[in-house]
Parts: sequence; structure tokens; C-alpha cells
Amino acid sequence: MQKTLLLLVVLLAVASADKWKLIWSDEFKDKSLDMNKWKYDLGKTGWGNNELEDYTNSPRNAYIKDGHLIIQANKEGNHITSARINTAGKFSVKYGRIEMRAKLPSGQGIWPAFWMLGDNIGKVGWPACGEIDIMEFVGKDPAHSHASLHAPGFDTHDMVGSSTGKGFSNDFHTYGVIWDHDNFKFYVDGKIFKTINKNSAHARSWPFNEHNFFILLNLAVGGNWPGNPDGSTRFPQQFIIDYVRVYKRA
Repeated sequence: MQKTLLLLVVLLAVASADKWKLIWSDEFKDKSLDMNKWKYDLGKTGWGNNELEDYTNSPRNAYIKDGHLIIQANKEGNHITSARINTAGKFSVKYGRIEMRAKLPSGQGIWPAFWMLGDNIGKVGWPACGEIDIMEFVGKDPAHSHASLHAPGFDTHDMVGSSTGKGFSNDFHTYGVIWDHDNFKFYVDGKIFKTINKNSAHARSWPFNEHNFFILLNLAVGGNWPGNPDGSTRFPQQFIIDYVRVYKRA
């Protein structure tokens, strides 16, 4: 009897672990960006990566169309503008499933990202706050999506190839992470391609269990990793986001 009861408890626990409850989302169904959920990062400062773009709050760079958020990089003469938005001070989370469905731009020097930063960054700075890169994409390599973690004395990076062979700029795909106390599981279209375990990481610091993280979406142009645009790069470039959703285990 006791063994049967124990087995039932275990089975119920496993079943519950596989169920998720939506706790926050933006489906981008309004006429404009919901400023109760997002705010803009502004300026042309290189953003620590020698990027070229000037982030603005102009509707030319971030707007809603047909139920999608479009973050658009424009070239205006020798001036490049784009947008970077985040949920700092409006929404943050520790642990869960964080997911985006999007169609990515492509081209030399094009660098869209879906990522998270520790909400104590204003106090401790980077990388002490921690960084979770759920999706980074360098447009010169349209066949791969990248995921990584950053913390003091710890950097890990991996990438996944397009399952269709057509790259990630030809259609919408889902990009996400399942994050719990000990593990990060990064996935594309529901398939996990990278697991990072706290105990095997041997990190000097692990801020991912210490505080909440907020969400960022941006479309960078140029920088240390992708390099600058060249004659083959076409503008405007569009990062088209269908939704962003955050789930907790039920």
C-alpha cells in the first residue's frame, strides 16, 4: 500500500512538472507598443560592443503591424537607427519558461537578440548581474541560432543549426529557455539543443539563483561579434516578433 501511494505521488509530481502556467505575455495585438510592459533604451554609445546603431523610440524603428512587433533598423545616409526595448522595472522573473516566436533578419553586420539581464544591474553592473542570451543571431550566418550565459568568471556559448536547412530568416520559429534552480535548457521549436548545469559549470559566481531577470529585445547593427555591414547588407532590416511569453510550472 505504501509503495503504491509513493508511486502515485511520484507520478503526480512528474505530471505537474510538465505543466506550465502563463504568467506574463505580450501578443502585440494593440495599435502601438504597450508601455505598461516595455520601455526603450536610447542612444548611440556602442553598448559595450562597438555597435553602430542609434537606438530610438521612433515609430520608424519599433511599431506594431498585423499583430507583430517589428523592430526595424534603418540607414539614413551614414546614420543607422534601430530599437532596443526591455521590461526593467515593469516585469522580471526568476525561473520558468521564457519563449519568443519570431522571424529574424539577415545580412552582414545584422545582430538581433532575445535575452535577459539581472534586475540588480544598476547596483552591481555587468557581468555580476548575470546575462541569459536565449537567442542571438548574426546575420552573416543565417543557418545558426546562438544561446549563452554570462557571469563573473563564467561564459558558455553554443549554437543550433536550422532543422530545415533554410536558415532562421525565412520563416517564424520559437526560441526559448527552461530555467530552474540547477539547469538551463535552451531550445528552438521545442527541441532542446543545449543544457547547462549549475554543478558542472564550476562557475565562480552563479547569479541566476539570486534575483529576478528582465527581458530585452533589440536589433543591433555592427559590433565586435558580427562585424560591420558591407556592400551586401540591405536596409531596412526587420526583426519581426509574434509574441513573448513567460510561464511558471503549474
